[in-house]
Amino acid sequence: MDKSSLKVAVIDMNNGAPNQGMRGIQEILSRFKNDNNIDLTFDIFDLRQKGEIPGIGYDAYISSGGPGSPIESKGEQWENDFFNLLDQIEAFNHKNDERKKYAFLICHSFQLACRKYGLGNVTERRSNAFGIFPITLTEDGEKDEIFNGITNPFFSVDSRDWQVIEPDFAAFEKKGAKLLAIEKERKHVDLERCMMSIRFSDEIIGTQFHPEADPVGMKMYLLQEEKKKAIVDMHGEQKYLDMLNSLDDPARIVLTQSVILPNFLQKAIGDLQEA
Repeated sequence: MDKSSLKVAVIDMNNGAPNQGMRGIQEILSRFKNDNNIDLTFDIFDLRQKGEIPGIGYDAYISSGGPGSPIESKGEQWENDFFNLLDQIEAFNHKNDERKKYAFLICHSFQLACRKYGLGNVTERRSNAFGIFPITLTEDGEKDEIFNGITNPFFSVDSRDWQVIEPDFAAFEKKGAKLLAIEKERKHVDLERCMMSIRFSDEIIGTQFHPEADPVGMKMYLLQEEKKKAIVDMHGEQKYLDMLNSLDDPARIVLTQSVILPNFLQKAIGDLQEA
């Protein structure tokens, strides 16, 4: 293994639906390669639509968000393959002390993993959440290297019809998992705050939010008539305009996109170099 190379598998969970997330992930990988002058290569696997699943030969795995229910896929072949891959990564890491394999799970992938490990209640939201929202780090989150360089709270793109609430802390302890971030506090809303980031193991981490989202992709979303209408109907026109105006704020999603996934990749390449 060349210690200045990194082989990444990107798992596309979008099931053929148009999205900006895959472009965002690829842009981060390309920028990380250039900024760090390493031989980074990546392959894309269209899991839900084509049944493609990577083998265990990669150094790092990034699994995307996607549409639909994270519950209805129970027992489907593609989901079984995804869970089997997570098991393989954990089994590899258990057997290898020096060299590890890393996985980052986004949104739909995060929800599936929470269900797999029984860490909380995966439930449909009363209404769609879409926009740029503040996210609060827990005490464990403030200490976690994945959030080095981020603020607390920090801002990210949130886009979901489902959520994971009511953490089962006995299951967390059994798994060795840590809750790293939760939804912002809403004093006027009597609803459970959902889990926004979990470290499932030392090498596997997930986020409910979209750390790959960038101003370009978000602007394309916000300018779609149905997205604009949904936000204006729920939050008012001023909130919609504030979102548009905040896209280029260096302290908001620009910061989140430049910190979280690059920190994940830095850990993976650093681990290889140490090995």
